[in-house]
Amino acid sequence: MASNQSRQYEVILFGATGYTGKYTAEYLTTSSPTNLKWAIAGRSQSKLRDLAKELQTLNPNRPSPAIETSDLDPTSLEKLALKTKVLVTTVGPYHKYGTAVLAACAETGTHYLDVTGEIPWVYDMVNQYHDTAKQTGAIIIPQCGVESAPSDLMCWALVNHIRETLHTGTGEIVYSMHDMKGSASGGTLSTILTLFDRYGLGELAKSSARWSISAVKPPKQDYSKSLTEKLTGLRTVNDLGGTLTDSLQSVDIPIVHRSWSLYDGGRLYGDKIHFTPYMRASGALQGLAVHFAMGFGILALLLPPVRWLLQRYVTQPGSGATKEHTAKDFVEWRAIATADSTDATAPKRASARWRFEGSLYHMTGILVAEAALAIARDKTPAHGMGGGVLTPATLGGKYLDRMKAAGVTVEVATTP
Repeated sequence: MASNQSRQYEVILFGATGYTGKYTAEYLTTSSPTNLKWAIAGRSQSKLRDLAKELQTLNPNRPSPAIETSDLDPTSLEKLALKTKVLVTTVGPYHKYGTAVLAACAETGTHYLDVTGEIPWVYDMVNQYHDTAKQTGAIIIPQCGVESAPSDLMCWALVNHIRETLHTGTGEIVYSMHDMKGSASGGTLSTILTLFDRYGLGELAKSSARWSISAVKPPKQDYSKSLTEKLTGLRTVNDLGGTLTDSLQSVDIPIVHRSWSLYDGGRLYGDKIHFTPYMRASGALQGLAVHFAMGFGILALLLPPVRWLLQRYVTQPGSGATKEHTAKDFVEWRAIATADSTDATAPKRASARWRFEGSLYHMTGILVAEAALAIARDKTPAHGMGGGVLTPATLGGKYLDRMKAAGVTVEVATTP
């Protein structure tokens, strides 16, 4: 195995010609250090050459990235992985195309990042490759895009703020998609549909459980939603805009709780922590509609004929909204964390806000690109953990600072 420090590149972006890959390549071209040694990679050399020409127009004074071609077979991917410190892959669906890439990185000591939201696949990768990556020193971080970096980083920031200012652990973190304008790409829609082809309902439920990928034994907790909330999906939190309803970001729950386990075996976060994502609704009627639409939608996707019909008519992988259509897109999340404190006179809560002006895919490109730079050039908690299948939050404060410098608004404060 080659030394990670002596490799040809600092970063290779695999899948650079895809929809999310192109956003990532453009960000690296315009915003990464000019001395970054990086390459774009994929299966089609002609498409990569065309992309390199496009990137050159964005930053004419910067050398074009190198071009590397690779198939998806283990031998080709191992050769690709051995050329770089960090390999970023945007080639999905990951349950179809991601395992061989992740395995090649884990086995060669190459740091790895992806932008999946496929928690059943991540569950499998934790069980299959965490020990291997730990042995080789490879930092493996799945779900480092819109799923699940913002929620994971916000929770980490809230936990640290409460620990530093209130000197205690954290109880519940209520997290809400406060506002958003945007649309899903063809790749995202295709992934959702094929995920139900690959995994059964039992596997989906098992992998999505709160502590499913915790690295240590979870604490005993009696937290559960009220019966009314279970039936309606509704909850009222005035500090988060009033009425909240079910969220599509339930896949973030196991990631946040894995972060709990990776930081000092849960002692940083405390044994009362539990993370619950929601989406802000305009009122109870809309909240109920979302709750039942999501429930019936999942049931419908379990039926093969429904998935077949949708796959024929949804946007195809590799495509999505144009930059003109996403020019006014934005996203904002808010969160409230309750301190685990028995002092009735002390401040008991902290709040956080994350806002980005731009499309979710643009933000994902920034998230994964800055994560790659943090791994390649910074000293993060993930490095101190010695590798393994980790989480976005294990990149710590320097990664969060990088996101702020890239234009993301992140605010954390004590709330009276």
